[in-house]
Amino acid sequence: MPGGFRDDDDVRDYDQVRRDRREFSEGGRTYIREPGRIIVRDRDTYFIRHDENERFRDLDRRAYRSERRGGDTITYLGRPGGEQIVTIVDDDGRLVRRSRRFRDGREVVIIDNSFGGGVRRPIYDDVVELPPPDIRIPRNRYVVDYDGADEGAVYEALSAPPVVAVDRRYTLDQVRYSPQLRARMRSVDIDTINFDTGSFTVTPDQAARLATIAAAMNRAIKANSQEVFLIEGYTDAVGADVDNLSLSDRRAQSVATVLTQTFQVPPENLTTQGYGEQNLKVNTQNAARENRRVTVRRITPLIQQQGEAAPPR
Repeated sequence: MPGGFRDDDDVRDYDQVRRDRREFSEGGRTYIREPGRIIVRDRDTYFIRHDENERFRDLDRRAYRSERRGGDTITYLGRPGGEQIVTIVDDDGRLVRRSRRFRDGREVVIIDNSFGGGVRRPIYDDVVELPPPDIRIPRNRYVVDYDGADEGAVYEALSAPPVVAVDRRYTLDQVRYSPQLRARMRSVDIDTINFDTGSFTVTPDQAARLATIAAAMNRAIKANSQEVFLIEGYTDAVGADVDNLSLSDRRAQSVATVLTQTFQVPPENLTTQGYGEQNLKVNTQNAARENRRVTVRRITPLIQQQGEAAPPR
């Protein structure tokens, strides 16, 4: 499976995900492979990695193509006017780089996920241990509740600098798997999008509610074409850890797809990650629709400190 995943992993519902799931052990760790995802259990902690090309492939299969080059899979998503979105993924399915290539040959790197020296690292080595940030702004500006917030408040949260200084550039995977690193950026809790139990589908009426955050994102991207926003998926506390992690990751991807297809947010400026039942909005072990949600945060300052800091260690 070049790039760690198959191109024909089309998922219709979560029952199919469960049926197609395969588990194996290696080196004292448990690996769970399912369509478009691999989940690793290491020391009672679960990590998930998804097919980085799935969202782009589904946007326009006619404009999408891929090729092998050495140990990497390189994919291209064409756009009118000759522009291309180029994604490089290694044999483990890890995103290496995503860029925007123009017709005249110019190329702008949006996400560089390479580690110093080109060393391949296991997924569980990307956790960065940091102290919690000292938050000195009001809580409602640090985590903006989307319900009732206007575009100005949302834009402020999605364009603000880190709440504490960031000492160096981190890789995208380090940001994904390190909660205290992500906590250095403000976020918008989209509490108007709540999924049905066992579902990762955004219904049309809920999709329309993303208009305000899409407008704020497009405004930020117009000001800086290299902005990157992380869409985080969450579940309630009911169910198995593996199911919740997989569902939350698919929910984040569904929201990213809606933002692009309905509101024309450039897909290359978005990335997604699921966190299962972490960070419950309502502290209950029971089924709670409020916990089946997504959160959005700007991560550009964490991954794009080119020329300002040492490379990741």
